[in-house]
Amino acid sequence: MWIYERKLQYPVKIKNPNPLYAKIIISQLGGPDGELAASTRYLSQRFSMPYREVSGILTDIGTEELAHVEMVSAILYQLTRNLCEEEIKKSGFDTYFVDHTAGVYPIAASGVPFDAKYIGVKGDVLADLNEDLAAEQKARVTYDNLLRLIDDRDVCEPLSFLRERELVHYQRFGDALRIAQDRMDSQNFYGWNPAFDRKPDSRK
Repeated sequence: MWIYERKLQYPVKIKNPNPLYAKIIISQLGGPDGELAASTRYLSQRFSMPYREVSGILTDIGTEELAHVEMVSAILYQLTRNLCEEEIKKSGFDTYFVDHTAGVYPIAASGVPFDAKYIGVKGDVLADLNEDLAAEQKARVTYDNLLRLIDDRDVCEPLSFLRERELVHYQRFGDALRIAQDRMDSQNFYGWNPAFDRKPDSRK
């Protein structure tokens, strides 16, 4: 289904390893608003999406999120390569190192491993697309927070690229929601369904 091009979507060339940065950036791999959750969410939601155009948007964005998983993983690898024991201890990277050495493992900055509960799949057009809009903004805020804490240009440039893509994805999900709502019955525009309506005297 996919053709893999053997290069990153945006180049990652970090000259100075920094495990302190790795400890916080790792949330965008395995955290609740990270790229792994996003790719899995969108590529799962597309199967139950009734509109072909919207399913296509989910596939496009979900696939791109896999490229972002690769980018974040490359950032983490380059920030933690060739660390000496002194650097590991001094940075507090030792707790991660004990369990994973310098392997790239999906975990949040808080230390919580990746969990399937981060993946919102409801099988409902409105619920899923609103979930996706919120997810892109939450990911954008996480990148904002990272950029506030990091002053290495080699690290900030790919993070800024990833932040910009969150904004583009948010716009595309806005388009997807409009497409879906245009297909809905006007009375069901916000999810109202007469089959579930309970009038005040319905209990009598």
